[in-house]
Amino acid sequence: MSLKDDFPILSREVNGHPLVYLDNAATTQKPQVVIDAMSQYYSNSNANVHRAVHTLAGEATEGYEDCRRWIKSWFNAEKAILTGGTTEAINLVAHGWGRANLQAGDAIVLTEMEHHSDIVPWQILSEERGIEIRYVPVLDDFTLDMEAYIASLENAKLVCVVHTSNVLGVRNPVDELISLAHKAGAKILIDAAQAVPHDRIDFEQFNADFMAFSAHKMCGPTGIGALLVKNDAFEQMQPFMGGGDMIESVTTSGSTYQKNEHKFEAGTPKIAEAVGWSAAFDWMSKIDLPAHHERLLNIAKWTAEQLRGLGFTVYGRHQSGDGAVVSFLHPTIHSEDFARFLDAKGFAVRTGHHCAQPLLNRLGITGTIRASFYLYNTQDEAEKFIQIVQYIVEKFA
Repeated sequence: MSLKDDFPILSREVNGHPLVYLDNAATTQKPQVVIDAMSQYYSNSNANVHRAVHTLAGEATEGYEDCRRWIKSWFNAEKAILTGGTTEAINLVAHGWGRANLQAGDAIVLTEMEHHSDIVPWQILSEERGIEIRYVPVLDDFTLDMEAYIASLENAKLVCVVHTSNVLGVRNPVDELISLAHKAGAKILIDAAQAVPHDRIDFEQFNADFMAFSAHKMCGPTGIGALLVKNDAFEQMQPFMGGGDMIESVTTSGSTYQKNEHKFEAGTPKIAEAVGWSAAFDWMSKIDLPAHHERLLNIAKWTAEQLRGLGFTVYGRHQSGDGAVVSFLHPTIHSEDFARFLDAKGFAVRTGHHCAQPLLNRLGITGTIRASFYLYNTQDEAEKFIQIVQYIVEKFA
């Protein structure tokens, strides 16, 4: 059996053709074990967590906390706050840490490569507090301007940087970025949404202060993610959502809060999603991620070379450690038209600005076509993709 056999959706046809799913940077497909785990929870153990003492509540609580245990073990982290995804995790840093520790005149360092989720929360906070935002430019070779980065760190309080670009697939020099930020006295948040599907990061060794990511990028459900936090940064955070489960006591005169991660998990959490994510971790634990990452990067590199040979502009470099993402444009066929032609043949790709408009503005474009590969994709699919691309070019260019 191939990995593809574990994913029921990959056996379907689209427009009369076998589905070839190449939109994995947006979201990955889910193996049957994840679907089954969530269905089993709703069928047999549905209850709220951390509240009642009855059997179903105990099973639900155990299932939910099992996900946190998986996250802490997988990433070697002491604090793992479950969130609604990477976006909520970054907003948690902005509201929970930023509001408590930043004031007018303080500086935050971002990059032109960031996803909107790592730009907009800081712009909102900047408008409220008068905080300065400094942007590190992207160079013509699709890498960060490290000289500008170093210069931008002067008196900065926080750095926010994407680990791997969802547009370019470029892996930033995160170890160096973290080290330089700390030497300058700044804390650092890593957006690892595009990294964790391919790289089992050791958060303790990584030494970032915050790391945000989502389940749905790594074969888990949508609607759940996590924020890993170093202990000292955790102690500096204040809750920005109040409600049930995050409190120790509530009186009419005030409230006290829990000391652990529950302090930032107000209300009924994503219980079924946590159960599904645990199943995804268990499934992925049997996969040789480094070997697959290398295999997929080779597929992406081959695909990029073929596209260049057909007259496309490819945005990215596909060097060791980069993501298996190929963003490209044809000189005359509009990207959305091209994507619809591909869809007619069963190929699912992404078009648009990929929630990274500052980066695309820097590149002088408004959008790209993006093919992104994951564990169940093969070289054979890439070759069929190029055959269809060539057919479209010959027919419509």
